[in-house]
Amino acid sequence: MIKKAIFAAALACMISALSTAASAQTAPSFEKKNYNYAEWAKGRFSEAVTVTFSGPTKMIFLAGIGAEEEDGKPGDIRAKDDFYAQCKYAHDKIKRALEKNGAGLNDIVKTVSYVTDMRYVGDYGRCRSEAFGTAPPPAATLLNIVQLAWPGMMIEVDVTAMVAVK
Repeated sequence: MIKKAIFAAALACMISALSTAASAQTAPSFEKKNYNYAEWAKGRFSEAVTVTFSGPTKMIFLAGIGAEEEDGKPGDIRAKDDFYAQCKYAHDKIKRALEKNGAGLNDIVKTVSYVTDMRYVGDYGRCRSEAFGTAPPPAATLLNIVQLAWPGMMIEVDVTAMVAVK
């Protein structure tokens, strides 16, 4: 009887140790690296972003984030004639949407920004730099298009982010 109890206790300890080792090996890890090859791109956007992960990972896609009033009626645009204010509002909405999904601006790996007038590229760069702060900016594409979803919209941003699921 004592031998059976000792064997059961030893077996339980082995199972526990193996389970702990297995869960330590499968704990999610996530590494994002940003690269720039051209000197002029540094601080503006990353030319490449690599993501290496093990364990469960969540990808977050945000589409068409712009200056639409969140609590207004469809087509209500904030700061209709102020590109910089629209850009700041869009990035604030992005930050809040990511937070609701367990992520932050540092978890963004790629953005595509659509603007209706390339003359605002300086304001776009300033807005984006302020939004990302000292973090390496994600890979990015900036496109000039004729019109966005609603009259008066001057910028819209698509975002791809990744976070380890814990």
